[in-house]
Amino acid sequence: MNYWLLKSEPDVWSLSQQKKSGLKGVAWDGVRNFQARNNLKKMDVGDLCFFYHSNIGKEIVGVVKVIKKAFLDKTDKKQRFFAVQVRFVEEFKTPIKLEKIKKIKAISHLPLIKQSRLSVMPIDYKSWKILYKMGNI
Repeated sequence: MNYWLLKSEPDVWSLSQQKKSGLKGVAWDGVRNFQARNNLKKMDVGDLCFFYHSNIGKEIVGVVKVIKKAFLDKTDKKQRFFAVQVRFVEEFKTPIKLEKIKKIKAISHLPLIKQSRLSVMPIDYKSWKILYKMGNI
């Protein structure tokens, strides 16, 4: 299993909307960055992803699970980009603000801090455990 972080602007697609999509989940589409696209292509069914509200909030608010591997993004007319299907898993008791994440030395290597504009990024298991624990306090 691999771990990821997916960013979405909450006024475009929020965790509450993700939750309402139910068991069938929804396509995580609209990604137009080649590095993020390559990360989507590496995702596997069962992988877990932090759901991050970008721009408004700047915080990890919950977890989703990949339920369908990468497929061509239907919103991309040139057919160069991919999407994955994700399903809601849980909402955090305590959203994890970016300011708080930046203060933790053990996870200072994360792309969330180093490449702040990247919308789909890998998270190593050690960092996942640290962040997951913070979200459930």
